[in-house]
Amino acid sequence: MKTRSNKKNKVNVITLGCSKNIYDSEVLMGQLRASDIVVSHEDDNSDAPVVIINTCGFIDNAKQESINTILEWAEAKEKGLVEKVYVTGCLSERYKPELKKEIPNIDEYFGTRDLPRLLKTLGADYKQELIGERLLTTPLHYAYFKVSEGCDRPCSFCAIPIMRGGHISIPVERLIQQAKALAKQGAKELILIAQDLTYYGLDIYKKRVLSELLEKLCRVEGIEWIRLHYAFPQGFPMDVLDVMAQEPKICKYLDMPLQHISDNVLKSMRRGTTRERTIELVNTIRERVPGIAIRTTLIAGYPGESETNFEELKAWVKETKFERLGIFTYSHEENTHAFKLKDDVPQKEKQRRADEIMKVQKKISLQHNKSLVGKTLKVLIDRKEGSNFIGRTEFDSPEVDNEVYINADKPPLIPPLNKVASALRADKIPTGNKSPLPPLKGGIYLRTGDFAKVTITNAKEYDLEATV
Repeated sequence: MKTRSNKKNKVNVITLGCSKNIYDSEVLMGQLRASDIVVSHEDDNSDAPVVIINTCGFIDNAKQESINTILEWAEAKEKGLVEKVYVTGCLSERYKPELKKEIPNIDEYFGTRDLPRLLKTLGADYKQELIGERLLTTPLHYAYFKVSEGCDRPCSFCAIPIMRGGHISIPVERLIQQAKALAKQGAKELILIAQDLTYYGLDIYKKRVLSELLEKLCRVEGIEWIRLHYAFPQGFPMDVLDVMAQEPKICKYLDMPLQHISDNVLKSMRRGTTRERTIELVNTIRERVPGIAIRTTLIAGYPGESETNFEELKAWVKETKFERLGIFTYSHEENTHAFKLKDDVPQKEKQRRADEIMKVQKKISLQHNKSLVGKTLKVLIDRKEGSNFIGRTEFDSPEVDNEVYINADKPPLIPPLNKVASALRADKIPTGNKSPLPPLKGGIYLRTGDFAKVTITNAKEYDLEATV
C-alpha cells in the first residue's frame, strides 16, 4: 500500500504509564506545535503519518502494554497506514538494545532525556524558551506539575533511577513562571509530581525547600487547589505540614507510598525507615493537618515476605484506616538490588495477598464515605456524563480516587433568575470556557472546571452522590 507522503506534517502522540509520562508528552507536543507541526494525542481517527509512542517500563504489566503498543504500530507501518514510528520514554531508555533487536522496523528509539534529539529527528527546533510550556492533554482546569526529574533513593525494588537518572530539581523561579502560564490557560488545580517530591531543592539549594515553593505557588492568581503527589516518608520535611495546615489553597491530601510495615521487609526494601517511625509519621501528619486524606501504595509478595509479614501488613491497614490506598504485586526487575533476591512468592499468592488488602480497604473506604453523608463539600467539576456532572473533592486526585456524581436533572436550590435560563434544559447545557448562566428550571447549570458546593446524599465504596 502506498504511504501518504504528501500529507501535511502531522504527528500523533501515544502516552503510556504515569502522570510523569503525561507531562513529558505534553512538553513534547508543545515543542512540536511551536515548530508548526500539527500534533494530536491518542487520536484514533488521526491521519498523521508519524506516530510517537511514549512508553512505560515500571513493572511487568506496564512493560507488556508498551511492547504490545509498539508491535501494533510497527504492524500499522508495515501495512502502510503510517510512515514513521518513533519510540521514547522509560521502556526505550531501559531496553533500547533489546527493542532494536526484537522490533527492528521502528524508525528510532529515544531515551527519557533525548527530547532535543527526538525533535531534531522530526525536523523541529528545541526551543529553550518553551521549557515548561505544554499542550495539555488533561482538561484545562487541572494540570500535572513536575517539580523535579529522577531519583536518588536506593529502594531495592525500583528501576526508576535506571530509567530516569538522578534527582534534578527545577528552579523555583521557573516553576512559578510555569504556574502563572498555566493559570492564564485556565488551570485552577496544580498536581505536583516528581519521583520524590519531598527531596525537592536539595540538589540546587542544598536544603529541602518544598514548603517555600508551596508558599509561592499559593500566591499565583487563579490557582485554587495545589495537590501533593509522591512524597517519600524517610526525611519528610515537617515544615510542609505547617504550610498545608495554614494555606487553604493546598488540598488536605498527601500521596505517600509506604510500601510495607514489617521491619525486615522495609530493611530489605532499603526504605530507610522502620515500622515505628512509619506509624509515628502517619500519626504526626494527621495531628498537624486535621482532616487530611492520606493516599498510600503498598507492595504484596516482595521477596522473603512471609505469611506473618503479610498478616502484619493487613492488620496495620485495618488499624490505620488510610483514606486512599492502592497495592501492586511485586515485579522482579532486572538491575535492581532486589533482583539479586529469590522471587519466592508465587504470582498467584501475590495476587491473593493484594486482593485481601483491597478487600479490607474497600470496607474502610465505604465506612469513610458514609461518614460524609449530609456534609457539604467543595467539588471541582471534571466532566459531564449523561445526566450527571462528575467532580472531585480536595481529598481526591483524578483517575485514581473517588468521584462525586451530581444529578444534572434535579432542580436547583434557588429559582431561575430569568426566562432565558428557565428555557434551557440540563441536557443542553454547554461545557467549556463559556459565560456562566443562572440556575436552570428543571436542571442545574455547571461547567467543566467550575467549583461547586454540594451536599453528599449517598455513599458507595469509591464514589459519592450529591446535590448542589
